[in-house]
Amino acid sequence: MGTDPRGGSRMRKSLPVEDLARDSRFVRVDPMVRLQDPRSALRESAGGARGGRIKITPSSPEESDAARGLMHGIFMGEVQALEGAGRTCWDFDIGTAQDEAPFELKLDMARQCWDEARHVEISVKLSEWMGTEIGEFSEATFLYEAACNPDPVLRLTGVNRALEGLAIDVFNTMKEFAGSAGDPVLEYCEDWMLADEVTHVKMGSDWLRRITADDPERRDRALEFQHVVDKLFSLGGVRGEEDDSPIRLARRFRELAGFADEEIDEIAEASSEARREVEAMQAANRSVLEE
Repeated sequence: MGTDPRGGSRMRKSLPVEDLARDSRFVRVDPMVRLQDPRSALRESAGGARGGRIKITPSSPEESDAARGLMHGIFMGEVQALEGAGRTCWDFDIGTAQDEAPFELKLDMARQCWDEARHVEISVKLSEWMGTEIGEFSEATFLYEAACNPDPVLRLTGVNRALEGLAIDVFNTMKEFAGSAGDPVLEYCEDWMLADEVTHVKMGSDWLRRITADDPERRDRALEFQHVVDKLFSLGGVRGEEDDSPIRLARRFRELAGFADEEIDEIAEASSEARREVEAMQAANRSVLEE
């Protein structure tokens, strides 16, 4: 809290990730550490020929833990998306400068806060439905960290287009899994949240174009930031278009959210590149172990 010149206190702006409120149930770890959880659908192991990926299917013996871990990750993402959208409502004064945000953008972020709060509640209930307790899996804070950029446009590309775009892929994957597993509760809830995520991503797409209509350099910086986030959170190629990708790239829903075909192709290629890099590293590690 800061000090108001009229007396009393006022809320801090640009709250660092270390100061997010969490109780003792939550355990934060580095994203790469989280990927090594043997229960995770995103796990990368050095020994597997295809990287040790667990594609969640009803017939997979690891299916239960992988699906529960992914659901817990969705829950944590919704918490941080709520926090990030809320910070964007508060952190910027109203205006058109690069460190300001239009009032209408703040309204959209307020609407997103309501959506994310609802998603948190749904995710808690779904976790209980799947037999998971809050804190049973760890938390990585990369979504909120992307929401700390001092430029509101870069927040939109980093969070609404890149990470909420990843959420589209995750929700669609979970929806398809629920359908194949015969779980109508999970399928219905994922479908409902997926529709909201498409709206959130489209908000980012629309505001990116509106705010940078006369500032191509700023748009280029924002899209480059999005590319970095997309590459970083392709998670070693776990999200992709290959048949064994645990998280499938949801092209149709991304189109509805305002992505051009060329942008989706770039994301797919970034994921494939990340996968090749991981597989090359794994091959090198195996060679060392065999010597």
